[in-house]
Amino acid sequence: MDLIRYVVKAVVLEGLSVREVAAAHGVSRSWVYECLARYRAEGDLGLFPRSRRPHSSPSRLAAEVEDQIVALRKDLAGQGLDAGPHTIAWHLARRGDPVPSVATIWRVLRRRGLITPQPQKRPRSSYTRFCADLPNERWQMDITHWQLTGGARAEILNIIDDHSRFLIASAARRAYRAADVVTVFRHAADQHGPPASMLADNGAVFTAAPRHGACVIEAELIAAGITYSHSRPYHPQTCGKVERFHQTLKKWLTRQRPVATIGALQAQLDRFAAYYNTCRPHRAIGRQTPATAYAARIKALPDGPQTPVPAHCRSARTPSTAAAQSPCATAASSTTSASGDGTPEPKSSS
Repeated sequence: MDLIRYVVKAVVLEGLSVREVAAAHGVSRSWVYECLARYRAEGDLGLFPRSRRPHSSPSRLAAEVEDQIVALRKDLAGQGLDAGPHTIAWHLARRGDPVPSVATIWRVLRRRGLITPQPQKRPRSSYTRFCADLPNERWQMDITHWQLTGGARAEILNIIDDHSRFLIASAARRAYRAADVVTVFRHAADQHGPPASMLADNGAVFTAAPRHGACVIEAELIAAGITYSHSRPYHPQTCGKVERFHQTLKKWLTRQRPVATIGALQAQLDRFAAYYNTCRPHRAIGRQTPATAYAARIKALPDGPQTPVPAHCRSARTPSTAAAQSPCATAASSTTSASGDGTPEPKSSS
């Protein structure tokens, strides 16, 4: 028999006083009186355990605010955009709505079944991180692939500022040649200034070192005094910032209307770039937008020695120039040239 039934039975049936029962069982007299009142009002049903949940919670989030959080979550996720608690809090503040704590937003989303905890994920603290101190101190570039309607494939070159995560360039092509990379880089440098260094993987359009030559982007950067480095083969984590951006971009593209042409894909990339740089708070930079972080400090400048571009690395050659190039450049000529001489270039392997 549980204590509440025993106490009531002792008082009602055995005739013991409330003081005696409370002292014998180490409980307060007020609790004994409460049990007796529940028994007299409801009978045996009044003796069953009751919820300790308060009748009201004055500090609980208003239902309309919870509905705003859920609606914003669904709207952002439906567009393929980040929709975590920090992002939702940022958007609520931007709209001038009441902003609960991030933890409260997380609890609302979990209570509504919109978040599934993932304790098996590797903790962020276990990663070795590096970050440039200034904008334009280091750019990361990489090529990812996207499928157009009809089965055609496109390649997207993304360039990210290492310090601010600012999207420097996002350009689509059917297939990238080495000279296309230079064209995108020059346009980006004209818009934002040249970087002090560049980081890329070992794709064929980024380096000709495995072929014992130099491709045009290598020569372009060296000529401008820009330090050029590459990730370790089969170790994409080195270029983790731009690799992670690929994931963010593709998540958004998946939610957009499929397109059949490079021009239509480029229009989508331009629209996402505007949102990503100016509207999307970035966790790695204190929930600022990349544009805000990019403009907050002075920009680094190239400080390496400037070396003239070798003749065999020019992005356009005349037939006479091609015939006169040195034997050491012949092995790399098919990958370093973007001329119209009909010599094909390998596609990016990144």
